[in-house]
Amino acid sequence: MTYGITGNPNKDALWAPLADLVRWLDARGFPFRLDPVLADGLRERGLPGADADPLTAPDPGIDLLLSFGGDGTLLRTAHRADGVPILGVNIGRLGFLTKVEVSEVQGALLAVEAGETSVERRMTLAVEVDGVDLGEVPRWALNDVVVDKSGTTSMIQVEATVGGAFLNTYWADGLVVATPTGSTAYALSVGGPILVPGTDTLVVAPIAPHTLTARPIVLPCFSELTLKVETRGHPFAFACDGVSALLDGGAVVRIRRATHEVKLVTLPDRDYFQTIRDKLSWGQGGVF
Repeated sequence: MTYGITGNPNKDALWAPLADLVRWLDARGFPFRLDPVLADGLRERGLPGADADPLTAPDPGIDLLLSFGGDGTLLRTAHRADGVPILGVNIGRLGFLTKVEVSEVQGALLAVEAGETSVERRMTLAVEVDGVDLGEVPRWALNDVVVDKSGTTSMIQVEATVGGAFLNTYWADGLVVATPTGSTAYALSVGGPILVPGTDTLVVAPIAPHTLTARPIVLPCFSELTLKVETRGHPFAFACDGVSALLDGGAVVRIRRATHEVKLVTLPDRDYFQTIRDKLSWGQGGVF
């Protein structure tokens, strides 16, 4: 088993546990490759690991990717994983997608080596915008696709169709289209439901809709969703997994299930419902 190690170099809490992990992997003879950005950070701090073999993207020699950070870091790792399973190591505030806390990483790797872990396959969304070069914005999303107003108090108008059938015209600040993985992120904050991974669904949730009857809707994952976004002469924000660009009004966004999936490593003593109870305080209330 060869490990690739990546993470968020902007988190001060990264460096000490990263150096500890490097020492631990070396002592046990477990092969690993390190993101050059992290190697530079270790070198600047006089910590071990700076001379480790570099991790490339994609890297065909890697069996498992360790992503040190929060959910945003894991999303960025997913976009460079090229099908390699990812184990998220939380050094962020919430870390809903990350499966282990930083203090647990060595035990988690022992479980990996012992064959005690499994892999969840998470669906993704393929995205295209007619006639628009999206630049650095990814063409697929693990979490969500968002259209949102930008730099103005004016609402945007989003005309949505599903498989060619008219769904609704939303007058709102924006619209979130989320996978089950992303249903606990932005979509949840605007009133969307929690979708359990593996349910083969997606949710369309308006952001601050003008009409109170505009509510989130759950669609089958094979739905082909088309969004035509109109504005009052100003650009709107378009984002995939948090990476955004400004687009002109009149743009047509097409969203469908992608052909590839993202693989997330899971531990034997963790399950999805425990995660939402622990990290979202789901179902917790007063005593009756």
